[in-house]
Amino acid sequence: MVKVAEEWLNICGGCEVSILDLGEKLLDLLPSLEFVHMPVLMDHKYFGQIGEKSELEIPEADVGMISGGIRNEKERHVTEEMRKKCKTLIALGSCACYGGIPALANMYNVDDLLEKVYRDSITTESADNPSEDIPPLTDKVYAVDEVVDVDLYIPGCPINPVIILEALTCLLEGKPFELPERSVCDDCPTLRKEKSDVGLKRPLQDAEFTPGEYDTLRCFNEQGILCLGPVTKSGCGKQYDAEEQVVPRCVKGFMPCRGCFGPIRKDAKPLVDMMTALSSVGLDAKLIDDRRALFNRYIGAQNRLRPLPTRVRR
Repeated sequence: MVKVAEEWLNICGGCEVSILDLGEKLLDLLPSLEFVHMPVLMDHKYFGQIGEKSELEIPEADVGMISGGIRNEKERHVTEEMRKKCKTLIALGSCACYGGIPALANMYNVDDLLEKVYRDSITTESADNPSEDIPPLTDKVYAVDEVVDVDLYIPGCPINPVIILEALTCLLEGKPFELPERSVCDDCPTLRKEKSDVGLKRPLQDAEFTPGEYDTLRCFNEQGILCLGPVTKSGCGKQYDAEEQVVPRCVKGFMPCRGCFGPIRKDAKPLVDMMTALSSVGLDAKLIDDRRALFNRYIGAQNRLRPLPTRVRR
C-alpha cells in the first residue's frame, strides 16, 4: 500500500479536478493507494484535529503531490513540511512547476501590487493593507522547486489525466517517468507551408478550419494567429489508447496553444525562442503587445519574470 499526501497552495483547484477526471481508472488505482493527507478531499488538520498541537504536521507518505505555487509564508512552510514527510515529491500542474498564471505578478514588486489592489483601483474603496490573521506575502511567486527539491514534474493547466495515471502507475511499478523533450509542434497535425502569407491578427480572431479535420488545418502561426506550440513541451494530447491520434488539446478545439505545459527543457528561453520561431515564418514579433508577459504566461517563476528597472528620465 502506497501512502499519498497532496497539498494545494496558490491555485484554482483545477489540478485536483484533473485527478477526479481519471474517473473509473482512478478506482483501479485506489486499492494500491492510501491517501493520508489531502485538504480538498479529506478532513486532516495541520495542527491536530482539534488544534491541540503547536507545530504544523503532515503525515509521512511515500508519494507527495503539490499543486500551486508559493505566494506567502504559510505556503512555504507547508511545502517544506511536505518535502520532509514525502519520499517522492511531485510538482502537479503548471503553477507548481513554473509559477503558472499567478506568477505574472512577478513583473511587479509586492508594494506596487498592494497599492494597486487596496488603494489605486477605481472599483475598490481605499483601505490599509490587511495585516491581522493572515500570513505575510513572499517577495514573489515561487515554483515549488525554488523552495524544495522536486522529484517529478507533471505540467499542464489543466493537467491531462492520462499523464497523472501514467506517472502514478510508474511509481507503483518502480519505473522511471519523464515527459520527452518534444514540442507541441512535434505532435501537431496541422498543415505547414513554413511561410505566413498574412500579418499578425488580433488574438480573438477565428482561425480558418473545417470542423473535425486537422490534417487540412493550416498552422495557426502561418494564419497569423499566435500559437506558442514551437516553444511548449508536448504531452497535453496524450490518450489512454496509445494507438489513437495524438492531437494537442487546444488544437483539438481548433485553438492555438497557450503554452501551459511550459518550456521544452528546463534551461530553455521561450521568449527568445518564440521570437525566432515567428521570424522564421515571416511574422514580426515586435508587433505583439506585452511580449514579455504573453510568452511567459504560465512560467513567470524561476526568474523568468521580474520587475523591470525604473528608467530615469533626462
